[in-house]
Amino acid sequence: MITKLSRRRLMGTLAAGIGGASVSGWFPTLAAELQKDPNRKRHCILLWMSGGPTQTDTWDMKPNHENGGEFKEIQTASPGLRFSEHLPKLAAMSDNLAVLRGLNTNEGDHGRGTYLMRTGHVPMGPVQYPSIGASLASQLGGGGLALPGNVSIGPYRAFNADAFGPGFLGPRFGPLIVGASDMPGGTPVGGQGFPELKVQSLERAGGITEARMDKRLEIWKSLQSDFLASRASAAKTHNTVYEGAIQLMNSEDAEAFDLSKEPEKLREEYGSTVFGQGCLMARRLVERGVAFVEVSLGTSSGGPGWDTHSDNFNAVEQLSGQLDAGWSTLMKDLKDRGLLESTTIIWMGEFGRTPSINNSTGRDHFPGAWSAVLAGGGIAGGQAYGKTSEDGMEVVDGEIGVEDLLSTLCSGLGVEAGAANIHPNGRPVPIAEGTPIEAVLA
Repeated sequence: MITKLSRRRLMGTLAAGIGGASVSGWFPTLAAELQKDPNRKRHCILLWMSGGPTQTDTWDMKPNHENGGEFKEIQTASPGLRFSEHLPKLAAMSDNLAVLRGLNTNEGDHGRGTYLMRTGHVPMGPVQYPSIGASLASQLGGGGLALPGNVSIGPYRAFNADAFGPGFLGPRFGPLIVGASDMPGGTPVGGQGFPELKVQSLERAGGITEARMDKRLEIWKSLQSDFLASRASAAKTHNTVYEGAIQLMNSEDAEAFDLSKEPEKLREEYGSTVFGQGCLMARRLVERGVAFVEVSLGTSSGGPGWDTHSDNFNAVEQLSGQLDAGWSTLMKDLKDRGLLESTTIIWMGEFGRTPSINNSTGRDHFPGAWSAVLAGGGIAGGQAYGKTSEDGMEVVDGEIGVEDLLSTLCSGLGVEAGAANIHPNGRPVPIAEGTPIEAVLA
């Protein structure tokens, strides 16, 4: 096991006097002030790899074994840490990344694995648990005046829709969906060849003037007032969501979703894909105070994504290119704006893939020994934690479960140990019941 001493006590001592971010333009003063504030707002970005990404062709390669496959590994900027040759930009930024190579989660079904990794709970019984996005939005707070605290960009929810929802927390903490890949027709291409990532129904319908819209809202509010007066809290919770949507429609905060305001060169650096542009949108949302943003890459109506039962290497090379461009540019962009130290990033899917290669040049479902990655604020990067066997078939050191992974994420975000959601029956339900991995916490 490769470990690093925890730096949290040291950083706590220095935070009040030292601002360490590298920034440009007009951001230096702002970034320095943000770094000085120990209570500054924290953010989380989930990079969700739908379909189950292959650890053996990304973060935990086996070049000297027959399971290693076609890809070569390259040295990263961190001594002894190696990634796939198709992740060169992330390799150059490895000092921000902590690779967790010892995941063992036992769920090899897409639906069950998706639910487990996104909620921290096995799907069973009557309780609908909140997604980690809903839980963190409730703990970290909302965005600006009108923005929600939980946004999901390009999600594919067909494996298990409940894994994306707010569960018993209710619709107030449900995700605002942008550019869902499971919608009919997929995400359209807009101007300059970039995908059109839009919030549905954010604009007034054609032919509806502002004055006419105001009259409709007056009637709606009158009807709602009478209805809510005689209804339970559930109806009031839904009403809060509707009012938030109306507020967003009429707010300048809605500009956060307008990527045309970004320089074309920067958009190209992120990549002209849903994932790349989604990463750019994530930066814009974090900049405006949104607590949790998710960007998906993988399974969609257009192809198998990371579910590479066949033709694994061609698919993973293409996906890795999107991942490398979008994620590396996101971290650089956040750092330039003084936001990386207050933003924790987690990369994961529903499970890994078999180290052994099948007869279709593919890799199958494999939850027994696979990888996730933490990065950014609160994380001690430049290392790998945990180790798999020579053939990659089992964890031989530093084994962790999803509970440990999510507990470490919460710790990196500054969410208190033992933080819990309150079920409607009054019972506290811990967000994550595992043990934080001290070695990867800064």
